[in-house]
Amino acid sequence: MPELPYLAGYDPGLRQQVRELIRRDRLGSWLQERYDQAHEVRTDGALYQYVVGLKDRHMRKAAPLDKVVFDNRLQAVRHALGTHTAVSRVQGGRLKASREIRIAGVFRDAPEPFLRMIVVHELAHLRQSDHNRAFYQLCNHMEPDYHQLEFDMRLYLTQLDLAKRNSVRQ
Repeated sequence: MPELPYLAGYDPGLRQQVRELIRRDRLGSWLQERYDQAHEVRTDGALYQYVVGLKDRHMRKAAPLDKVVFDNRLQAVRHALGTHTAVSRVQGGRLKASREIRIAGVFRDAPEPFLRMIVVHELAHLRQSDHNRAFYQLCNHMEPDYHQLEFDMRLYLTQLDLAKRNSVRQ
């Protein structure tokens, strides 16, 4: 049975249920039934518009974003699925802040709810740097199904890894 690195923090009973889905070769079809279509956000420009739309809807007073891009160098598990940075630098006699969000390239072809969950997560970091109670309350405010989407997204990443391993074996 494969390791489940994306689900390491979850209850052992839940991980066993996932292993059973994998053993019966049902994980992919279960995900396909729930999330049957990829989103239309393919370019960095479209991603920027998508993120700014969510930000404007839920966080009107947050500082503007300077850059939003898909980043193929971000790798799940070892790194993050998305990153946010706020860099301040002196420019002339003023302090200039630059805020950017990078989303892992794997989400370019993912179902839209998973992209939305990652974007909500990174937007919440604009207000809360730590993964604390206030952070998750903000995530739930922007996306009421946040926790379910996070779990399902982890199942999606598990399925992608399984498909990659199976294609290498053949």
